[in-house]
Amino acid sequence: MNKSELLKSLYDLRDLKYRDMQIKIIPTINPESIIGVRTPELKIMAKEILKTGDYKDFLEELPHKFFEENQLHVFILSSMKDYDECMEELERFLPYVDNWATCDQMSPKIFKKHKEELLEHIMKWIRSDKTYTVRFGIGMLMEHFLDEDFDQQYPEMVAGIRSEEYYVNMMIAWYFATALAKQYESILPFIEEKRLDDWTHNKAIQKSLESRRITEEQKLYLKSLKVVR
Repeated sequence: MNKSELLKSLYDLRDLKYRDMQIKIIPTINPESIIGVRTPELKIMAKEILKTGDYKDFLEELPHKFFEENQLHVFILSSMKDYDECMEELERFLPYVDNWATCDQMSPKIFKKHKEELLEHIMKWIRSDKTYTVRFGIGMLMEHFLDEDFDQQYPEMVAGIRSEEYYVNMMIAWYFATALAKQYESILPFIEEKRLDDWTHNKAIQKSLESRRITEEQKLYLKSLKVVR
């Protein structure tokens, strides 16, 4: 599928009401770059592009002009079965990620089988000066290293991040809220000792209070730990 065919396919699937909603919830990108194609449709397109094997030219066309092209890129990466190829393409794409939606929907399935190698990349990503590279690194720690592969060094790494970026701090808060749900005893001291900046600390508690995986007793205690300004 060449570029013009791809764009025609995207415009054929356009939903203007959906586009208007996306413009509101993804404020960091130019509204003109949003066509308005729903995620399930994009995933089907990505699967078809990957199946034909005719995806390399598309992946090399960076930066993409449209949000939906970035989403297609993400869904292709997420379904790749070769770890080395996937990581190479992901590293090339990460600097061009410019919004939370593209960042958060990038989750290569193959990473589950290569956690040791993945961890090396995560350690580099969270030290990046690019907002969504850092956010992606934290997201990968949250997705792959809060269960049987959990280690105390991982929340230490996240707690050590300091940023002025809303989308980084929101992901830190999300990480700690999820970590509290999965590793409550290990994570609680980070909240008790106020290891995060005040805004992120309170946002992590807020997200924990919204979680069904945290008991009412735990919620009551977490509520008492909020920073009052």
